[in-house]
Amino acid sequence: MAEGAVADALIAVDMGDGARGYFTTRAPAPAGEGGPYAGFNLALHVGDDSVRVEAHRRRLARALGVVPDAAEAAPGAGGRAGIAWMNQVHSARIASAQADAVPTADALVLDTRTPPAGPGGSGPLPAAAAAVLVADCVPLLLASADGAAVAAVHAGRRGFLAGIVPAAVAALVAVGAEPAGIRAAIGPSICGACYEVGAALHAEAADREPACASTTRWGTPGIDLAAGITAQLERAGVRHILNVHCCTYEQTELYSYRRDGVTGRQAGIVLPAPA
Repeated sequence: MAEGAVADALIAVDMGDGARGYFTTRAPAPAGEGGPYAGFNLALHVGDDSVRVEAHRRRLARALGVVPDAAEAAPGAGGRAGIAWMNQVHSARIASAQADAVPTADALVLDTRTPPAGPGGSGPLPAAAAAVLVADCVPLLLASADGAAVAAVHAGRRGFLAGIVPAAVAALVAVGAEPAGIRAAIGPSICGACYEVGAALHAEAADREPACASTTRWGTPGIDLAAGITAQLERAGVRHILNVHCCTYEQTELYSYRRDGVTGRQAGIVLPAPA
């Protein structure tokens, strides 16, 4: 994918003052490119060519004004570089966004008030942005009112029911954010009219979070992740919630594991306000 085409793969969302949020799409594939990963796949774990995926990640970083690699971090950037990624496991585990590590977690928190490690520093190098990968699960972006602290959250069914969303909000509160000032953006995900589940799973999910219970458009039990996440955010005191209302299953310009099986992943990326 050419550098200029990256902008065509981005959906910008309002994260309040200072912070920036984006959701990527599959984007049109270059001429001659086909297969399940065609387009702007950003995942290394799905079987796509790692060289191609790494090139996509570097292009994305540059398009967002981020120095792609930790080794290239300049003193003027405050020692921050790169987009932080995580090894997602459908948990309620929170980790700090780092430029030089891929923690096992389902939410990354990036606080610009944490002093970055300089050359020869003893601590991990904080990233310039935090990202989440999805292909039907909900990518959730959070930002404090001043934009100084942000989080990227992977909210699939299991993680959502395990409490990853309130845990991520609590993590921002722990670094000084006020719940009422937090901005939340819910990105492209499978909708409640398309996410069919068995009756037992539907009942279990509805028991834990009644707001997520849905019926598919063909009349079977379903789960509405976005509705359930919205309810959890509201109970946590978050008042500013944006939903882009894009269904991955219905829209072919988005990757969908439910629809296609072997496929790529799009991302949600959040950047804090400049320190």
